[in-house]
Amino acid sequence: MSSLSQIFVGRALGYLGGCAIGGILFDRMNHFLLLGVSMLATTVVHYLIPLSKRAVLLIVMMSITGVGTGVLDTGGNVLILALWGHKGAPHMQALHFSFALGAFLAPLLAKLALGTTLSTENHTEPDLHPPALNQSPEANPGPLFAAPDDLNLLWTYASVGMYIFVVSVFLFALFFKKTSKHENPTVSAQVSRRAKYHKALLCLLFMFFFFYVGAEVTYSSYIFSFATTHVGMEESEAAGLNSIFWGTFAACRGLAIFFATCLQPGTMIVLSNIGSLVSSLFLVLFDKSPLCLWIATSVYGASMATTFPSGVSWVEQYTSINGISAAFILIGASLGLMAIPVGAGNLQGRYPDLPVILYTCLGSTILTAALFPVMYKLATFSVCHQGKENIKSKNWKALRSCSGLGRRK
Repeated sequence: MSSLSQIFVGRALGYLGGCAIGGILFDRMNHFLLLGVSMLATTVVHYLIPLSKRAVLLIVMMSITGVGTGVLDTGGNVLILALWGHKGAPHMQALHFSFALGAFLAPLLAKLALGTTLSTENHTEPDLHPPALNQSPEANPGPLFAAPDDLNLLWTYASVGMYIFVVSVFLFALFFKKTSKHENPTVSAQVSRRAKYHKALLCLLFMFFFFYVGAEVTYSSYIFSFATTHVGMEESEAAGLNSIFWGTFAACRGLAIFFATCLQPGTMIVLSNIGSLVSSLFLVLFDKSPLCLWIATSVYGASMATTFPSGVSWVEQYTSINGISAAFILIGASLGLMAIPVGAGNLQGRYPDLPVILYTCLGSTILTAALFPVMYKLATFSVCHQGKENIKSKNWKALRSCSGLGRRK
């Protein structure tokens, strides 16, 4: 298990690499082709994962999966912006709703396919083959690939791989229709919309998503342990907290598709920040109350649902977001995903009597809420400055034309 824990590190590093690679390649090649190739590679890896018999090989496979996920996350956001631009807020919400829906459905489908056979074997028969457990990999290396003992595991990964393959086929079909010819006008329009403080705005957005994703993952990862150890809830009740968090999260992302047609992305961010601040504050003030934990968890999940897609749609209104810009933002989010939960978990272990997890979420939410007005001021300042420059330019041209007419007379 110690070696298998490195899977998470490998997948995270693969995701970072995928974001960087995708950001560079999306500005240099056809979007549909790159997404199709990444999905095809992910399909192959999903067929090989259940066949892998070495921990190192499994880590490599999961790292490749992380690369494909990073390319997909970067490319999906860039493609939405390339096709619809600043009018793509509902489409962006739909894209991120599909992430939440898949994260909710895939474990349920896997559980139906796997059943309880595998977990029963692992927990009830730990000492059936003690000599085999004590053998080192070097003593009996065995094959690199072989069918798993439970074929349901193979069929679960194969079904997911087949689904991804179908998606890649559709992407290749779009590529062969040569739809990339229609992308050039959008790209030129994005370049003309580049803000004066483009880099500073992206850096602030990097920090914005760093704290937002860090708070989201920290709360969802530790709420079960916090509820059982700090609040004294039963395990079945604590598991329900995870369900209600992700349930309200996915439901509000679905509703946000319709809200985005009548609300501006900035308005949705402000509402999300208010809800996150209020709910996280109540969690800290009433950290021993099970009722408050249930209510605040549902509000917290609903409030955090629309922040990420709304943030991407919001910044597109003021400056261009190409592949490298999207990759930079997603790298900030992934770094927050890795750094903040680890730090919060270590501090919670050192101070078990304090609700460190809740303090971390509240602090991250405060920083997120404080960063957005700064970003808004910076973005609107550049727009106002450009508007004043255009007015001055038009007035100067009008004065020159009037003076020219006077000299002719």
